[in-house]
Amino acid sequence: MNRAVIAIARSPPRSLHQQPPTAFLHFVNTRNFIKMVERLTLRKRTPYNTKSNRRRVIKTPGGKLRYLHVKKLPTSPKCGDCHTALAGVKALRPREYATVSKTNKTVQRAYGGSRCANCVRTRIIRAFLVEEAKVVKLVVKAAASKK
Repeated sequence: MNRAVIAIARSPPRSLHQQPPTAFLHFVNTRNFIKMVERLTLRKRTPYNTKSNRRRVIKTPGGKLRYLHVKKLPTSPKCGDCHTALAGVKALRPREYATVSKTNKTVQRAYGGSRCANCVRTRIIRAFLVEEAKVVKLVVKAAASKK
């Protein structure tokens, strides 16, 4: 693969009143075709390629190329016990939960928006069985004291 990159400016201004060109063009030669690429300027101050500074090249209605800074994707809230995604709760970025209504953040159930339905069911059953075990223990103790 033969790659040669050449930076070429537009023709110089014809009169003193014309402004010099600001856009530079690159000609990229890759194998069988020559592609013309516009040079882009960053729109934010941070030049580093980090997770929070991702960008996409878009074409504006005027035909120019420009960087579009892409926001992070939201993740859905997870159940605290089994770590599955909670049904009925919107997936948003953390700060966006402050602006949406309560119906988007919870479901109408005990532990709604914190635990999934299966985990709530197992918690209720476990609490019931623990109480039953206590009652059985008292009955057995009473029966042993009668003898």
